[in-house]
Amino acid sequence: MQIWSWHGFFTYLGSPYIFRGALLTLGMTAVSMVLGFFLGLLIAVMKRSPQPVFSWPARFYVWFFRGTPLLVQLVVIYAGLPKLDIRLSVMACSIIGLTLNEAAYLAEIIRAGLNAVPVGQIAAARALGMSERQIAWRIAFPQAFRLIIPPLGNSVNGLLKTTSVTSVISMEELMQRSQILVQDQFMVLELFSVAALYYLLMTTAWDFFQRRIEHFAERPYRRQQRVIPKAVMELPISSQDAR
Repeated sequence: MQIWSWHGFFTYLGSPYIFRGALLTLGMTAVSMVLGFFLGLLIAVMKRSPQPVFSWPARFYVWFFRGTPLLVQLVVIYAGLPKLDIRLSVMACSIIGLTLNEAAYLAEIIRAGLNAVPVGQIAAARALGMSERQIAWRIAFPQAFRLIIPPLGNSVNGLLKTTSVTSVISMEELMQRSQILVQDQFMVLELFSVAALYYLLMTTAWDFFQRRIEHFAERPYRRQQRVIPKAVMELPISSQDAR
């Protein structure tokens, strides 16, 4: 009995059918992450609001979507919406489910980043007469964005692999297409190894891209770290300080 077929592995490694599934996985990840980020930003701002009418719905949203499995959420969206006479494609149901679930986690990441901005800077901006909108866009969000890049990148990495859960509602992404071929060709190890290699290539590429983003976001702060010590060294030393 043949356990492994190198011919089958390399054949399906270059299969257009599998490749299109990988592209579909990338597309779902990108769309769900962008929509989830903006929804998470809204939820994070609402959760920080002193008004209970905004903060409590945001808290409930985070509690619910972080506390229930994505698999259940996808099934409820896919099978429940038609009962309300709302019929959507499998792609739409998948993106909605991924977006709603991811937004709950991104909301906490964004909220933590906003909370990490020094309160003194916010107070100083108010003292200078800046409006709340100016403080948000010029003081809070730029600093918070730099802080949330690493966990945000981890979320993208995780979402790339989490898209495989959508196969339960017949979404033909990378994992579902691999399973279809397994049922037809009976090459379990070869096809799932191909799928794993595709996921590894996609996450590795994103890791490289994430490092570029982090490097770009850190440039102004590294420049300040070089300038400030030099300025301190150039300060005049008084006779009393010399003693």
